[in-house]
Amino acid sequence: MPVLNRIAAFAEEMKGWRRHLHANPELEFDCHNTAAFIVARLREMGVDEIHEGIAKTGVVAIINGQGPGPTIGLRADMDALAIHEMTGVDYASTVPGKMHACGHDGHVTMALGAAKYLAETRNFAGRVAILFQPAEEEGGGGGVMVEEGVMDRFDIARIFGIHNAPNIPLGHFQTTPGPLMASVDTAWVTVTGKGGHGATPHDCIDPVVAVVAMVQAVQTIIPRNVYALDEAVISVTQIHAGTASNIIPEVATFCATIRSFKPEVRDLLKRRVLEIVAGHAAAFNVSAEVEYDWGYPATVNTPEEADFAAAVAAEISGEAAVNARAPREMGSEDFSYMLEARPGAYLFMGIGPGAGLHHAAYDFNDEAAPVGASFFARLVERAQPLG
Repeated sequence: MPVLNRIAAFAEEMKGWRRHLHANPELEFDCHNTAAFIVARLREMGVDEIHEGIAKTGVVAIINGQGPGPTIGLRADMDALAIHEMTGVDYASTVPGKMHACGHDGHVTMALGAAKYLAETRNFAGRVAILFQPAEEEGGGGGVMVEEGVMDRFDIARIFGIHNAPNIPLGHFQTTPGPLMASVDTAWVTVTGKGGHGATPHDCIDPVVAVVAMVQAVQTIIPRNVYALDEAVISVTQIHAGTASNIIPEVATFCATIRSFKPEVRDLLKRRVLEIVAGHAAAFNVSAEVEYDWGYPATVNTPEEADFAAAVAAEISGEAAVNARAPREMGSEDFSYMLEARPGAYLFMGIGPGAGLHHAAYDFNDEAAPVGASFFARLVERAQPLG
């Protein structure tokens, strides 16, 4: 695959960056050391502007081209996960209970590699803004950066991002016009009855049977309320109740993750969850409270930018290595907020065989970083050519 020669020349340096980041993971918005490392590298590269403290620890680097033109945005998330690493590599996490299990260390490295190349060559018009974003895993840092005005402040015209994909061949790309990843909402339901002895249920109001009925009814929403071709998922992931075998508890709870692509389907799912919980609460003579967390919206690529990004990916990896009409996925991503604010596209890039994302044995493939950096660099040059 034609990794840009200049990027190939500093691939070992990129590996060092990535492994340093891997050994020093930070969570959510508390990416202070990660941001400091990024800023130090950007200063060495001689980028034109470095803006810190966006969404607490986010960084934006500005690189000017050789003529007037718009500003194109590139985004890399930089936070880790609360997982204890089990890779056994010599650069494994030095922080117990935290690791880069989703490859954001690789995402930062790809963006830094592109920044180094672009700052040296400047073979483009306008400007490039490289956004290093905290809190993708928890906290919606992408949304916070948008709320703090990053798109308007830096006059970003369109925005692009990559996520690594284990078990897709190294350097292969996948994307699609329109929805690529789902919205994600969470329902936390607390049901309160009247506790007592398991031998005298007639003196109690049992929240357990109410929760069981609610969970069963919630599972009918998709097949009986959602049009069959409108993909959606409701998964009940937690049920908690009771402390002993002979006690009917006072309280029982359950949690569900709720995912879809269309805003109207998203609204329908919330309405039906609330109606089912309220109806069953009345039927079982319990009280019920629903905390409905309206999470990340669907990640929706604009068609023109998705097709353009796929064409650039084909230039890097070859047409046979690019699926420009890949199936959408039910996972979620807070890059969605940036795509709500500006035209753009998100892509998956294969890193070869290995443990899956969010697994304690996951590790980013360092051979993938020059490919991603080359894609970002060529994207800028093709989007905003000189002359």
